[in-house]
Amino acid sequence: MELQELYSLIDRFSASGLTGLEWEHKGERVALRREGTVVLADTPAAVPAPAPQAEAESGQWVNAPLVGVFYAAPAPDAPPFVTPGGRKNKGETLCLIEAMKMMSEVPAPADCVVEEVLAKDGEAVGVGAPLFRIRRV
Repeated sequence: MELQELYSLIDRFSASGLTGLEWEHKGERVALRREGTVVLADTPAAVPAPAPQAEAESGQWVNAPLVGVFYAAPAPDAPPFVTPGGRKNKGETLCLIEAMKMMSEVPAPADCVVEEVLAKDGEAVGVGAPLFRIRRV
């Protein structure tokens, strides 16, 4: 299942009165459940588990913790949370990922300098996709 197909399925489920939906095709499985006003989605079998923070030759990668849309800034007209060469303290926001109309902050895993921003603003990212290359300080 392509990412856009998954988003479409989630949007249709959210707009429906259904409380649950399960879909399986060619080894991929999606299960959606509504509990109260929250929509929960099980991870499809085809999406890999999150990759551990890998050490690169000149730094460490910060990977996407979930599937969604990458945003480098809190608003379209705001400056980005971080630029290459920028320093962040552990827990400070590096970016936002929007999934199912909810924004999730991606925090710095340690005090660091961002060596490289790998994702493009507004682009869809998958679980484990590299977002930043950082150097711990």
